[in-house]
Amino acid sequence: MFEKTKALVDSFLEMNIPGCDLLVCKDGKEVLRYMNGVSDRLHQTPMRGDELYNIFSCSKVITCTAALQLWEKGMFDLEDALSKYLPEYADMTVREKDGTVRPAKNPIRIHNLFSMTAGFNYNLQTPPLLKMRAATGGKCPTREVARTLATQPLDFDPGTHYQYSLCHDVLAALVEVLSGQEFSAYVKEHIFDVAGMTRSDFLLPMENYKNVLPLYRGIDGTVKNTEINPHFLGNVPMYRIGTQHASGGAGCVSTVEDYMKFLEALRTGKLLKDATVDMMAVNRLTPEQIKNDYNKAGYGYGLGVRTALPESGKCDFGWGGAAGAYLAIDKVNNITIFYAQHVTLSPVTSLRGKIYESVLEDLGLR
Repeated sequence: MFEKTKALVDSFLEMNIPGCDLLVCKDGKEVLRYMNGVSDRLHQTPMRGDELYNIFSCSKVITCTAALQLWEKGMFDLEDALSKYLPEYADMTVREKDGTVRPAKNPIRIHNLFSMTAGFNYNLQTPPLLKMRAATGGKCPTREVARTLATQPLDFDPGTHYQYSLCHDVLAALVEVLSGQEFSAYVKEHIFDVAGMTRSDFLLPMENYKNVLPLYRGIDGTVKNTEINPHFLGNVPMYRIGTQHASGGAGCVSTVEDYMKFLEALRTGKLLKDATVDMMAVNRLTPEQIKNDYNKAGYGYGLGVRTALPESGKCDFGWGGAAGAYLAIDKVNNITIFYAQHVTLSPVTSLRGKIYESVLEDLGLR
């Protein structure tokens, strides 16, 4: 069974992915666990299934879940101005293409953080961020990162465009302010512990990164060869800009089995009410934003997840990570999928959606 899906995963290895791991659940039960390849090219260690990965942007779904838990408690409204809780965002500016800076026409509203329409970008090397890193001795606390981002002009007026960015890092700071807990502590108590996740962490101690899989990088987008990814800031992994930066957008370390526990807890209403999960998976982008800014066939973008458009015939929502991780939740068919690898800039990024399609075919649902 699942021969089509296994063949698809094997084809990723033919693209020179060192190793990968796939877990599929149907109706709450594991129906496929398939891994192949090696976890580390130097030692040719076969995949075991307990590997630790930087899941990068798959972190975002956890962060949005944390924030929506607070929304369910009535602690904020999606239409609230961000400055109501993070006052440094009261008077934002926008940098025009010619370099001039003007006052923003719209406030950043909290729903703009979820939907990547706030006007931020993903530049982690701006002078204010570099200055803050130096001033904090490389710690870069989550809340301080958000304060620093508020000093920089936005790329566009909030709500006018979709742009993948540091929105969810700011959302993590909002969780800290509303909950009164550090983001990593809140997530451990209210998500990881509830779901039974024992090997996931947003603030993995630096000395423990030796236990995470080597992170490879594709060369020229082909992965005909791979090398250890050099994109680190000192000993801090990519996107986690300091030792105390719990990056809501990309900072989580997890395993395939641990992350599946999160997906199942989300699907079954253990972490959020069913109605909230359904709201999460509703497209919030305009047709123009989907066409001009997002451009992912058959999908829009909701509260931190890709969302199947009604005309697409698809039923899943989810996201992916920079090193190739991929998640899908299909509440109609009670399916959850998590795939992990550890190669950035790989061609698998554009092929991950085929995993969901092949699983449906193997289950006789297509």
